[in-house]
Amino acid sequence: MTAICVLGAGAFGTALAIALSSGGGAVRLWARDPEAVRLMDETRVNAARLAGVIFPQSLEVTADLGAALSSRTVLLAVPMQSLAGLLALPAFDAVRRAPATREGARDGEDERAGEGERAGEDEPRCFVACAKGVDLESGLGPTGVIAAACPGVVGAILTGPSFAADIARGLPTALTLACADPRAGAALQARLSTPQLRLYLSRDTVGAELGGALKNVVALAAGVAIGAGFGESARAAVITRGFAEIRRFAEAAGADPDTLNGLSGLGDLTLTATSESSRNYRAGLALGRGEGVPQGTTEGVATAAAVARLAAARGIAMPLTAMVAALTRGEVSAGEAAAALLARPLKAE
Repeated sequence: MTAICVLGAGAFGTALAIALSSGGGAVRLWARDPEAVRLMDETRVNAARLAGVIFPQSLEVTADLGAALSSRTVLLAVPMQSLAGLLALPAFDAVRRAPATREGARDGEDERAGEGERAGEDEPRCFVACAKGVDLESGLGPTGVIAAACPGVVGAILTGPSFAADIARGLPTALTLACADPRAGAALQARLSTPQLRLYLSRDTVGAELGGALKNVVALAAGVAIGAGFGESARAAVITRGFAEIRRFAEAAGADPDTLNGLSGLGDLTLTATSESSRNYRAGLALGRGEGVPQGTTEGVATAAAVARLAAARGIAMPLTAMVAALTRGEVSAGEAAAALLARPLKAE
């Protein structure tokens, strides 16, 4: 049995598969398109999504989803708005019929137990989400989508400041692995860490999810500030006030405030809201220039819409998020958005 399977051969999924198999570990990378799989298998590179990085010998690529799901550890590296659809596929029916994973460890039972105490079929099946965002239809985060679709598995999320190219090339990277089950989380941490990929374990899946989701919204706004010519001081203000919104929303949802100060919150925000390697930041630049949202996956667009709706329903003040949602829908211009935010009543920080 292949120990780890990565579902989704985009840049990030491919990078994770390369990193996890670089030491010779058995890893399977699943892609939906059989022709893409054939090309990757022949050339040993994902030229379409991550050109220039050769696959390790121990990395297998497949279009057979049933075979991929034979792994006990499955990384779900698909866009957030595609996650529920993936988990609804018939190949997951056997997973849905499986009995629920033991509950004791989730209540804190034997938190020190690790991977070495279980093997084979005694080990719980773990689905690790690698998506950042909020599902537009359900309002759920990645682990919530997993729990709703496959309640018998242990859900976790891998998130934090990372670009696919850095991970694939073996550059030092630190991420947060959040899992409510402490024993399963410890086993995942050991299995998914490499000499170059350091994982910090958390039980706060809510905080880790919302930090990763909402930083994309702030990154859009930061890009708008620069693209519209408002200047770097304006971008710094956007990042700071945006971080306040992230904390406000996440704490209202039950997150630990300290989680937002870590890699999955402030760390991810720092990277995504300042680098043109970030899709969300680049999309913000385009919006600020009046060019509209670029084609392709920009998770912050859907997240802004979902969170603005949830915040309004719950009475949580999210003015920056609401303005980003309006801007991406074409309801206001960058200048109008800035004027509206600056005209808000003065208040204490």
